Amino acid sequence: MSEHVVLDTSDEDDAARIERLLGTEAVLDSTEGQLASLRALTPTPPDDLLSEPTRWVHYPWRRSIVRVLGPRGFRRLRLDRNRNKITLDEQNAAVGIRIGVVGLSVGHAVAHTLALEGLCGELRLADFDELDLSNLNRVPATVFDLDVNKSVLAARRIAELDPYLAVGTFERGVDESTLDAFLDGLDIVVEECDSIDAKMQVREHCRRRGIPVIMETSDGGVLDIERFDLEPDRPFFHGLLGDVDAASVAGMSPREKAPLAGRILGMDSITARMAASLPDIGTTLSTWPQLGSDVALGGASVAAVVRLFGRGTPPPSGRVRVGLETIIERDLLDPLAG
Repeated sequence: MSEHVVLDTSDEDDAARIERLLGTEAVLDSTEGQLASLRALTPTPPDDLLSEPTRWVHYPWRRSIVRVLGPRGFRRLRLDRNRNKITLDEQNAAVGIRIGVVGLSVGHAVAHTLALEGLCGELRLADFDELDLSNLNRVPATVFDLDVNKSVLAARRIAELDPYLAVGTFERGVDESTLDAFLDGLDIVVEECDSIDAKMQVREHCRRRGIPVIMETSDGGVLDIERFDLEPDRPFFHGLLGDVDAASVAGMSPREKAPLAGRILGMDSITARMAASLPDIGTTLSTWPQLGSDVALGGASVAAVVRLFGRGTPPPSGRVRVGLETIIERDLLDPLAG
């Protein structure tokens, strides 16, 4: 679970802990300004919200203790500028949505954007890997975060944004031994794994449980939705792999697995620069290229889908491409060239 702790002065044990921390940690208290901003909202919040007791939050990785508004006032103020692109009723309904994110490179942008917009009441984050310097072209972290588990890193960033959002971490990633615990009670799964085996395992368990899966592939802005909640027999990846299942993938050699990624993406529709890069992987390129802006777009794309689920108008299964370079070239550059 997340490492930060929310402390309530009305609790005797919490109050004693706060006193100790105030003497050892850096202290940040801006609640006077927070409360003034809460009072200034239109319409004015009710008195019970304005009088809600504040809390202290301990962030051990920051060696800091921060005072914030109580949970209801904090959420009301933090998400006020969402209205009415996300109405207050929709914000309240989103508290009941539980989302799991597997793979915290593209998934970091996804999880943070979901938290940023207040689109869920619980997040579960799974990744076995640690942050490497080579990840800093696309993961919004810093050199202070190197060697930190990616799920922990994302959870920390979200805790600093919203200490009241429930976030759980699965630092071993997901496999047959952890998937049941990870998926239990989830409403949506966002799958952003590199491993074909993991992609298949996640879908096999989600289909069995009737959980919809969303996947964003950063090359060309490919967004996939698989509504296993509505279609219990739906083939994985829209049938692009034929009869291939998790068991058959597990028995394949790395050479046999390699073409599967191309079949999932659609080799005829990947971007030109990605296509040109593929022959160089393993020779002049360490692995496939990814850009920070494409990963950020993935967070926005998945959030757009989750907003529709929250409104009660979820999209059907399917695939859409929202690659910005393609759209700009098609809609702006080509007409101007003519």
